[in-house]
Amino acid sequence: MQDEGVPIDLITKAAENVLSKCSEEQKEKIQCHIDSPQWRAWSNPEFLLTDNGLRLEDVAPDLRDAILKVLEVTLSPEGYEKAISAMQINHFLGQLVEGETVMNVYSYNFALFGTPSTMRPWGFHFYGHHLCLNVFLYQRQIVVSPWFTGAEPNEIDDGPWAGTTILRREEAAGLQLMQSLSPELQKKTQIYKLMKDPAMPPGRWNRDDQRHLCGAYRDNRIVPIEGITVADMNSEQKALVGKILEEFLLYLPAKARAVKKAHALSFEKDTYFSWIGGFTNDDPFYYRIQNPVIIVEFDHHSGVFLTNQEPKKFHIHTCFRTPNAGDYGMALRRIIPGLEDDIAKSEIVWE
Repeated sequence: MQDEGVPIDLITKAAENVLSKCSEEQKEKIQCHIDSPQWRAWSNPEFLLTDNGLRLEDVAPDLRDAILKVLEVTLSPEGYEKAISAMQINHFLGQLVEGETVMNVYSYNFALFGTPSTMRPWGFHFYGHHLCLNVFLYQRQIVVSPWFTGAEPNEIDDGPWAGTTILRREEAAGLQLMQSLSPELQKKTQIYKLMKDPAMPPGRWNRDDQRHLCGAYRDNRIVPIEGITVADMNSEQKALVGKILEEFLLYLPAKARAVKKAHALSFEKDTYFSWIGGFTNDDPFYYRIQNPVIIVEFDHHSGVFLTNQEPKKFHIHTCFRTPNAGDYGMALRRIIPGLEDDIAKSEIVWE
């Protein structure tokens, strides 16, 4: 098995510590089968569509801290900082709209899948408003996919967390890439000129996901190939694609990130870049990079809690998927000795 530098001993110990602090009732709620359909029950809204696992705001501080420790030792330091920043920004939004009972720094659910182990596969998910992470672990390999990260607004300008901001690098690198293309390539890349374009077919825009194709409950969706390929780009533009992927792989530990980035960039002729909206410095926009092993989406949204009717650059949604059975570690599961028996016992059929 490939060594991706995952500190599986620390992660396993942290997860076991969580279980040691749980009551029997909490253990029953937090633990799911490795092949449970609850993997897919994550969602982004501020209200719970499914109450899966334990809610951080409903448990004792020591258990809550233990759950956050699992995140901390699993993710890269910069990835953990990004996740915590998303949670803090969610709290800030709750304060702005007087909705702290549903949007706060602890309004997130955590569930374990399988038994924490240094040798056998297991994982967890962590989800709530504007932050949803699915993590599959096997020895020193890791899959963090699918995930969703957003912010409205994407900067805190008051209070103890003032100055906290996220998703600016993804925004800047995407815009720089689009602006660097020749007019001919820009025309091919820009699949729709308007963020809600009359030329869009029915269903291409919807109220919740807006331009996103890969959000919650979109598992196994067929995403159209659109735009231009990385093979059409010059070396500087290819470097920007790498910079974007670096940001979208930020949750991964450094070695795993490098491995998965190199793999994604190896599909140069099959990696597509597409764009919706304008591309001046002030324009809101959507972009997607996709190939056989990775899909990343970036989208500026209209207001949900804030008052902007049109997309603005302070409300951002981002999604990450690994197609062709990459999500939830499905491709990795297929090569793990003995896992077929465990999956068969669950009587769950995955597409």
